[in-house]
Amino acid sequence: MSEDRVAGTGSSAARIVLLVTASVFINYIDRGNLATAAPIMQDDLRLSDSQLGMLFSAFYFSYVPFMPATGWLADRFGAKMVLGAGVAIWSIATLSTGFVTGFGGLLALRLLLGLGESCAFPCASKILADAVEVSRLGVANGVMGFGYLVGPAVGTFIGGYLMTIVGWRAVFILFGALSLLWLLPWRKVVIGPPRHSGSIDGTVPLFREILSRRALWGASLGHFASNYVYYFIISWLPFYLVKSRGFSIASMTAIASFAYVLNAASALFMGWITDRWIKAGASTTLIYKGIMGITHVVVFGCMAGMLLLPERGCIASLFTFCIVSGCSYPGIFAIPQIIAGPKAAGRWVGVQNAAGNVAGLVAPLATGVLVERSGLFDVAFSIAAAVNILGFIGWVVLLPKVAPLKWQTAS
Repeated sequence: MSEDRVAGTGSSAARIVLLVTASVFINYIDRGNLATAAPIMQDDLRLSDSQLGMLFSAFYFSYVPFMPATGWLADRFGAKMVLGAGVAIWSIATLSTGFVTGFGGLLALRLLLGLGESCAFPCASKILADAVEVSRLGVANGVMGFGYLVGPAVGTFIGGYLMTIVGWRAVFILFGALSLLWLLPWRKVVIGPPRHSGSIDGTVPLFREILSRRALWGASLGHFASNYVYYFIISWLPFYLVKSRGFSIASMTAIASFAYVLNAASALFMGWITDRWIKAGASTTLIYKGIMGITHVVVFGCMAGMLLLPERGCIASLFTFCIVSGCSYPGIFAIPQIIAGPKAAGRWVGVQNAAGNVAGLVAPLATGVLVERSGLFDVAFSIAAAVNILGFIGWVVLLPKVAPLKWQTAS
C-alpha cells in the first residue's frame, strides 16, 4: 500500500487502510464472541436452542436497518466521526455482556452491539473510496477483508482458550475494554479530500437515484447470498462441530480458527492478484464478476460436503469453502466503491450491506428453530447450498459492468 499523502493534506493512505482494517478486525471479534461462548453460556444461563438462534439474529435487527442511516451520516458529516462513535458503542456493549444474568440482558446488548457496528462498513467504504486510487482498491479491500475475516479466527482461538481458564464473562469484559483502545490512534487521523472523483463527472447523486440503479440491487442480492452462507457458518460452526460432529471444545477451537485463517489469507491474496490482473489489462468487469460467479458454484458443493461426507470430508469441505469464499470478499466492497465513487459510496454500501445482512436476521434464527425441531442440520445446510443460486444471479446476471456510473442529479 502506498505511503502517499491523501490529496497532500491528510494521513497516509496506508495508515488509513490499516486503521480501518483494525476497526473491522475488532468488529468481527466482538460480534463473534457469542458464537464461541454459546456451548458454555447455554448451560450457564439455561438458554434453549431457539433462544440462542434469537441472540445470534438479534444483532442484525439493529445492524441492518441502521446501515443506510450511517451511510448517509458518513457521506453528509464525515466517516471518521461516525466510525469512531460506532466503535465506542459496540465496545461498551461487548464489555457489558460480561455482567448479564439472563436472556433479556443479552438480547438488549446484542441490539446495542448491532447499532454500533452498523457504522463499520458504510464508513470504511466511504473512507477507502476517498483515500485509495481505483487501481489499488482490490488490495485495499483484500487487506480489509483479511482484517474482518481473521477477526473470528483470533477471537475463536484466544477467546475459546481464555474461556476455559477464566470463564466467558471475563473474556467479554477484556475484549470490550481492549476494543476501546482503537480510538486513541483514530483520533489523530486526518482524512483529506478524495484522491479521485470515482464517478465519471464527480456529481453528488441524490439518494433516490442511487436506489434506482439496477447495479445496486444486483450487488445487494449477491451480497445477501454471500452473507447467508458466511453467517450460517460463523454463527453455528462451533455448535455444529461440538454437538453434531462430536468434537471437543479444544478441537473445535483449533479447526474453526484454522478455517477462519484460511478465509482471511485467501481474501488478502485475491485482493492483491485482482489488482495485478487489472493493471495487466484484464477487464475489471470480467475479473470481478467471474470471481463472484465461480465462488457461488463451488460453495454450493461445499455445503453439501459438510453435511453428507464423513468427518475428514466435512472438514475438507469447510476448508475449501473458506478458501473459495475468501476470494470473493474483496469484490463485495470494491465493486460498489468503483461503481458509486467516493461521492456515493457511503450511502450505496449502507443500502447494499443492509440488504446483504438481512441474511443475518434469517440464517442464525432459522437454523436454531430447525435444529431444535429436528435435532439435525440437514435442512439448514440444504438452504445454505441453495441460496448460492441467488448469489450467482445477483453478481453475474443482474449486475452490469463494473465501472464508475455517471450520476444525473446532484444533492
